[in-house]
Amino acid sequence: MTGAPTRVGHVSLTIMTSTYNVAEAKANLSRLLDAALAGEDVVVARAGRPLVRLVPIAPPPGRELGFVPLELPDDLFDPLNEADLARWT
Repeated sequence: MTGAPTRVGHVSLTIMTSTYNVAEAKANLSRLLDAALAGEDVVVARAGRPLVRLVPIAPPPGRELGFVPLELPDDLFDPLNEADLARWT
């Protein structure tokens, strides 16, 4: 096969649906992933029967740091004095 994969599908008002056979999908996986990420409805079929649909995964929600109410004194990050440093060696 050369060039772009053969597309069999329809165009809706919002999303283009394209169906690819397994061999085409294997040969063009990167292109199909890009198409799915761009919002295209990508379906992989075997013997003309749809098997799977490629869809983007939503990124996990962001995590907020500092969820434990803990206050640290500013001098906690000061260099150790000689006596404290000697206890670590």
